[in-house]
Amino acid sequence: MTQTAIPYLLLRGGTSRGPYFNRADLPEDHDTLSGVLVAVLGSGQKLNIDGIGGGAAVTTKVAMLSKSDVPGVDIDYFFAQVSVEDRLVDYKPTCGNILSGVGPAAIEMGLITPTGDETRVRIRSVNTGARVEAVVSTPNGRVSYEGEAKVDGVPGTSAPIYLNFMDVVGSATGALLPTGAVRDVIDGIEVTCMDVAMPIAIARASDFGLTGYESAEELDANRAFYARMEPIRLEAGRRMGMGDVSKSVTPKFALLAAPRHGGTITARYFMPWNCHPTMAVTGAQCLASCVLTPGTVAEGLFAPPSGSPALVRIEHASGEIDVTVDYASDDTGFHLKSAGLLRTARLLARGEVFVPSSIWDGKA
Repeated sequence: MTQTAIPYLLLRGGTSRGPYFNRADLPEDHDTLSGVLVAVLGSGQKLNIDGIGGGAAVTTKVAMLSKSDVPGVDIDYFFAQVSVEDRLVDYKPTCGNILSGVGPAAIEMGLITPTGDETRVRIRSVNTGARVEAVVSTPNGRVSYEGEAKVDGVPGTSAPIYLNFMDVVGSATGALLPTGAVRDVIDGIEVTCMDVAMPIAIARASDFGLTGYESAEELDANRAFYARMEPIRLEAGRRMGMGDVSKSVTPKFALLAAPRHGGTITARYFMPWNCHPTMAVTGAQCLASCVLTPGTVAEGLFAPPSGSPALVRIEHASGEIDVTVDYASDDTGFHLKSAGLLRTARLLARGEVFVPSSIWDGKA
């Protein structure tokens, strides 16, 4: 046999898509695992023509699930971001959109038994240590994918999946403000370096000569912006204690502007070498925290929400995303308790995906 068959599910999770695996069906060591994932997605060619990737960063993501032995956790979720063209696999970040499909996928795989019309799945991100409770619709003991919940960037409506994120402050660096400052100046640009669910270097669009309302396509065509942004991102990563991030997708980068459609703030989120067509779930939590933290680059761009929990509505390139933030703010700073979001997911396919046996012969 010249190829190795690996069982998988293909799900859309939020505004991303990718294969979901049982971790036990994949090689343990990361070098072999990376080779398998590159082959599965077809990384190395812009259309991913020799794999099941979709030629975009939001469609070359992978979820690997296993039952957890951590008290109070049901499922361990191990995430991988596979590059479209560079044959690179990054295990540092996590992805909240793909996480939207973890609860349904765990039930479909038989890792979780439904518990009524709604099933609560307690998830731990292996990459960052963050804990999330997902509430999945399971009438008659089966995952329901049909409903009235709408997510901007996804056509139609689906059954709601409620996500409540905890333990996300300092997920990658150990601190809310990893540089120790609310604002840093890098190459003449004011930046807030913040780590909530995802480390991000955040700046104002106007400081780059942009409105902040450009489409993702317009921003991706503006290569002068990326040439200006990337050195700032690299230095931000260094100052955040992340070392050389030239080959890592973290920290991400984001631009802020005043809202135009009744939201709290406008944002464009970069992954980091192209603009996200919508908004990352992890990125939304960090940007909402930036909005609620006094003195950041977001200050002055919006009317601050009052009270806690606060609803932060982020206007993005394809619509809006709402983040409900339970927090406290005092003389010692901003303290996040939890962040809640509504997402949807849909099972698209199930079966086996194949990789050449020369990459992995299926043995441990």
